[in-house]
Amino acid sequence: MADPSRNNEFERMARENERLHGAVEELSILNDIATAAGSTSSLDRVIELIVHKCIKHLKVEQATITLLDAKRDDAQFRTMIRGADTSHEIRPYRLDAELAGWMLKNQKPLIVNDLASDDRFQMKDGDSSMVRSVLSAPLLLKGRIIGLLNLFNKRTGNFTDTDARLLGIVAAQSAQIIENARLATEEQSLKLMQEEMRLACKIQMDLLPRESPLVPRYDIAGTSIPAKLVGGDYYDFIRIDGRSIALCLGDVSGKGMPAALLMANLQATLRAQTAVCRSPKECLERSNELLYRSTDADKFATLFYGVLDTSADRFIYANAGHNYPLLLKIGCNPQRLDLAGLVLGCMEEFHYNEGAIDLGPGDILLVYSDGITESINTDEEEYGEERLVALLRGQCGKRASEIIETIVESVRAHAGGAAQSDDMTLLVIKRES
Repeated sequence: MADPSRNNEFERMARENERLHGAVEELSILNDIATAAGSTSSLDRVIELIVHKCIKHLKVEQATITLLDAKRDDAQFRTMIRGADTSHEIRPYRLDAELAGWMLKNQKPLIVNDLASDDRFQMKDGDSSMVRSVLSAPLLLKGRIIGLLNLFNKRTGNFTDTDARLLGIVAAQSAQIIENARLATEEQSLKLMQEEMRLACKIQMDLLPRESPLVPRYDIAGTSIPAKLVGGDYYDFIRIDGRSIALCLGDVSGKGMPAALLMANLQATLRAQTAVCRSPKECLERSNELLYRSTDADKFATLFYGVLDTSADRFIYANAGHNYPLLLKIGCNPQRLDLAGLVLGCMEEFHYNEGAIDLGPGDILLVYSDGITESINTDEEEYGEERLVALLRGQCGKRASEIIETIVESVRAHAGGAAQSDDMTLLVIKRES
């Protein structure tokens, strides 16, 4: 006859052995996840490692990690990484919307061993016929749910409370690991963005003139003050011959590297066309056609372009959608050069018109970008063209660079504590007395 006390001892030892085996298994998966996650900082790679460790240690067909989409306000999950038992040819599963909603509401582990007969969930998705059982645990970070760790179809029977406890521990550790990886990924993205901005800034600074041109009997100056690290304004001085020089000021669409590249494209195009086109009208028409063919539909540039003939003291110009420049003649009020035209790169063919002015001693031509007149103060009041016109009246006795400094100071004084909202670019041509 069997000894009952001996049988009880065997049972106790078996339970203890099972408990120790479970503890070892638990420590093994946690160690594997910690070791694997510590060896990489890629968010996708960290999630992939967690998923595959769960498949291996918890013996399931598939596992997924879904994260809350931080960019949306309606608490939507997005599946980051799926994993599957490679010994089975099965299609990927996903957590049904009702199950995900239950997890979001209750924020605790969920065991469903017979999904088809569970009254809490009326499965509507196509995966319902393939998913027999589900174990899901919330990824909680400082009491806030950031995602879900989901297991599908236990291969060795039903999910147990022990499985749920283990997955809960894995999810608790994984939440911080995933958050650390996410922050590391964002930091890397920020570094790449900063490097891109630095390169864009260098491109743009290299494109702008390093110094003002020396032109007999003329005083010429220009400046561009970006609102951010990289701006969209552009100005240039292009020598044609000993008596003529082309001058331009424009505003390219976009910001950052795309704007810098478009500016480089615009400069190269203009300089090439200036070499072969003596007419501003023809230069803009050919530049417009080339930009249209070489840029996307949403890329364009405004531009004021003119050629100064110093032998005749004559300035011939054309305008592609840019702000109207102001001409100040001694004893007169400033007048607008209100010749208009379509922006560059918007339509393949456009015929521009030309205008011409004669520059007498002391005459001043001011070309500017909308960052000047549209500068706003803390009361949302724009600087406006009227202020610019009134200020220009008193600049007759100043040099070109001094006129630019006066305008910039006036605009900044108007803005007060308001941040600069757009690039400010100015170009001044003054015929000396």
